[in-house]
Amino acid sequence: EVQLVESGGGLVQAGGSLRLACATSGFRFDDYQVGWFRQAPGQERVGFVCINNDDGSAHYADSVKDRFTISSDNDKNTVYLQMNSLKPEDTAVYYCAARPRTYYYSFFAYEYEYWGQGTQVTVSS
Repeated sequence: EVQLVESGGGLVQAGGSLRLACATSGFRFDDYQVGWFRQAPGQERVGFVCINNDDGSAHYADSVKDRFTISSDNDKNTVYLQMNSLKPEDTAVYYCAARPRTYYYSFFAYEYEYWGQGTQVTVSS
């Protein structure tokens, strides 16, 4: 059974940091790309970073570049998202998702096969 479980969300003040984790099981970790998405109330789910687990190569959206860092621990089959300099507009439910690794990065939700249940991140001003 495939599982993705997010953790690490919470309430933080603007300028603060959080570290999210996405623990995975049930598939060959190195053969997959993992992405992080977020969904604010009343808005669409938007992808903003993804990583190829085999080589650690990653791609970031401009909205989070230089503030967020994605990494993967292949021994633990876990992907981490370090979020620094958080802003109120980062408030959302954060989801991790996985898809078989291909030659391109994707921020399209429909291209991801497996999803976690989400974790709430709230940034107060």
